[in-house]
Amino acid sequence: MKNKTLLVMLGCFLSTQSFAMGVNGNIAAGKEKATTVCAACHGVDGNKTLDNTYPKLAGQYSDYLLKALKEYKSGKRNNAIMAGQAQGLSEAEMANLASYYGSLPSQLGIIK
Repeated sequence: MKNKTLLVMLGCFLSTQSFAMGVNGNIAAGKEKATTVCAACHGVDGNKTLDNTYPKLAGQYSDYLLKALKEYKSGKRNNAIMAGQAQGLSEAEMANLASYYGSLPSQLGIIK
């Protein structure tokens, strides 16, 4: 019974990890871009917000972050600030940012 429980837990962990690592961006390039573009609102470490207006990005799933950036760029998500920021990003830059912020530890207590 212990072995069966362990196998189920391992399977759940591995499926979560593969989902979380679905974006293959360059983390170093994402950090560089985050420092110059995103840090003012989200912080270089992804945990800073000004008066809780801006979401914390650190520790979010990179797949989710990439999807959000694409939706801001396409207009599917409506936020004037983020739409303007996303318009200037290439697919690679979006993947890099998503990978970078997804690789950071969160202060939200999100468990990946």
